[in-house]
Amino acid sequence: MLLAGDIGGTKTVLALFDVAADANFIARHPIIERTFPSQQYQSLELIIDEFLRDTDHHITAGSFGVAGPVVGNRAQVTNLPWVIEADALRQQFGFRVHLLNDLEALATAVPHLEGTDLITLNEGRRVERGAIGVIAPGTGLGEAFLVWTGDQYQAYPSEGGHCAFGPTTPLQLEMLNYWLPRMGHVSYERVCSGIGIPNIYTFLRETKRYPEPEWLQEQMAEAGDLTPVIVRAAVAGEAEICSATLQQFMEILGDQAGNLALTVLATGGIYLGGGIPGRILPQLQKGPFMKFFQGKGRFSEMMSRVPVHVIYNPRAALYGTAYDALSLTPPGNG
Repeated sequence: MLLAGDIGGTKTVLALFDVAADANFIARHPIIERTFPSQQYQSLELIIDEFLRDTDHHITAGSFGVAGPVVGNRAQVTNLPWVIEADALRQQFGFRVHLLNDLEALATAVPHLEGTDLITLNEGRRVERGAIGVIAPGTGLGEAFLVWTGDQYQAYPSEGGHCAFGPTTPLQLEMLNYWLPRMGHVSYERVCSGIGIPNIYTFLRETKRYPEPEWLQEQMAEAGDLTPVIVRAAVAGEAEICSATLQQFMEILGDQAGNLALTVLATGGIYLGGGIPGRILPQLQKGPFMKFFQGKGRFSEMMSRVPVHVIYNPRAALYGTAYDALSLTPPGNG
């Protein structure tokens, strides 16, 4: 039995998988799966203990994708006062444990995804065993990549979302100049994520480019999280300032996804994950995303051949941790 977990600041999903099943389908059919509100627990150990309380299955290995940096098999969860240590989990529960960044978990799932898990933005021409890039705008902007190691793809984490934002239009340059003295360092995450969308909105509002309707002011004043309000109004076409905000977001996301493709030479494709792409799928399909993705000067023709997909299965990161846990299991075990 394998224990897999997708650990986030809002919710923690744990699932148990039967390693005796066909390995090609192991992550599709958990025998038990539960979701826990992370903020209501003081540690991951308490959640695992509650999850395992009603089962007598012998667990061989566990893997947990963590929304935060993982160094030396130790993780500090972003937006939670948790420190997770693999050795401590192993000692308490008696099975092998591996921790990986949540984007590394998502990337680990990519080679196992099926057509029904994906929405294709650009068919391109995939190069067999070519490198793959994964970029995921959610609350933050996560990035990861995969390279072929001779017999399989291996996922690697990245913190590319924190690289300095490089504007590609006069409006983006003005936005950088607006935020630079206020932030000091303006990363891509600051303008291309759930926390970044309100920054684009604020710039457009404060520079008087678009009026802010009174009904929108009221909704923004009442909202704890501004991003869903902005995105909802943009998708519905209810406020010009929100539509313009989403337009800028897609331009910047397309550009940074293209930067990732160039950086790792992602001839195997670029995959968009995170919570935002699925909510704006029609806009990604019709809007400026692909123009900015491919607009790389002398490399534009090459970029047009890179396949681009949206990961539409919200459980993909959980699948990735299941496959990672499978790799911890000695051959023949189970």
